[in-house]
Amino acid sequence: MAPVTSVPETISLGCRLNAYEAERMAKLAADAGERDAVIVNTCAVTNEAVRQSRQAIRKAARGGRRVIATGCAVQTDPDGFAAMPEVARTLGNAEKLDPSSWARPHAPEDVFARTALPRAPSPAAVAIRAHLEVQNGCDHRCTFCIIPYGRGQARSKRIEEVVAEARDLAALGAKEVVLTGVDLTSWGPDLGEERLGHLVEALLAALPGDVAIRLSSIDGAEVDDRLFALLTQEERVAPYAHLSLQSGADMILKRMKRRHSRADAVRLSERLRAARPNIALGADLIAGFPTETEEMAAETRALVRDCGLSYVHVFPFSPRTGTPAARMPQVARAVVKARAAALRAAAEAALQAHLDAKLNRPQTLLVEQTAAGRATGKTPDFTDIVCEGAAAPGTRLSVLPQRRDGRRLLAVRA
Repeated sequence: MAPVTSVPETISLGCRLNAYEAERMAKLAADAGERDAVIVNTCAVTNEAVRQSRQAIRKAARGGRRVIATGCAVQTDPDGFAAMPEVARTLGNAEKLDPSSWARPHAPEDVFARTALPRAPSPAAVAIRAHLEVQNGCDHRCTFCIIPYGRGQARSKRIEEVVAEARDLAALGAKEVVLTGVDLTSWGPDLGEERLGHLVEALLAALPGDVAIRLSSIDGAEVDDRLFALLTQEERVAPYAHLSLQSGADMILKRMKRRHSRADAVRLSERLRAARPNIALGADLIAGFPTETEEMAAETRALVRDCGLSYVHVFPFSPRTGTPAARMPQVARAVVKARAAALRAAAEAALQAHLDAKLNRPQTLLVEQTAAGRATGKTPDFTDIVCEGAAAPGTRLSVLPQRRDGRRLLAVRA
């Protein structure tokens, strides 16, 4: 693939899937003559995310720059974003990775009309940890979530297309391939009998031995025996699982329409840590969901300890117009903020304990960047490390963490 010398700026809000798409849209836009545009890939997960998306568009348009808006917020409110004076053009989620859509003005299509998930075009550049979309859309209807209406039904990319794209990423220098999707662990049923574990096995067989595989957020209800074995026994699968937990209170989980209980979450976490002691666990948790009591909030805070979580994304509940949760009895905003702060404090304490446990113990660092005589990157379990001494991106170093520096470790070569 010939290098692209000039690509437009991309601004991506929200999830890893948006980041994956932004990398590829940059090249598509450049090929279509949009090299001077700014592409804003919006998010619609909450009303606050939509507000931030609009704010990003206004900021991007300063100085008269041409703005192309796409993403979930645009998909769920195409007319509203098209009416913004700063927006020169909109593209929906169904067509933003379709080269033909970039060649002409194109209003967002019905995202539910597309049933296939074809191989995406190659990006203009590849990161050492490269994202790879293998799944899109969602067939579940959690009561707080608008994303199915922005992404459509669950669709899986065929194994041969995933393998071909992963090989391209490896050939361009990626040393870790991060599998992403809206509902990653639902990969497969629309294609046949195979499930996510089969896809991971195919990638392990196809990729060079120095390329690792990482899973993005997974739903514990969909972790079968094959996937569990890969997460706990396969050295090239990163020892990290980010679980979509959302709450530690059973009543709230039911009102969210989740498919697991608190006991299910704790049991899976215990099994993962018992089978692979060096695995790190993360989770998404929501504070202040409608009808949540202080006792329920305490159960969610305790889940950080009970599941042995190291990385927690805390979301203060924000009602999303059009979802059932927006019509439920709401918790006062001040209470939501206070509970989110308390949950973040519990999460921060867990992270600091995770970092402390690594001090003066050799770690393997995958170098992502090097600057000013320092190499930065992550360990297999997703720990951020800065190491004294330059090293080429993609290098794996044995390092010795010596002290904490905020949410990362400072290390020297072991």
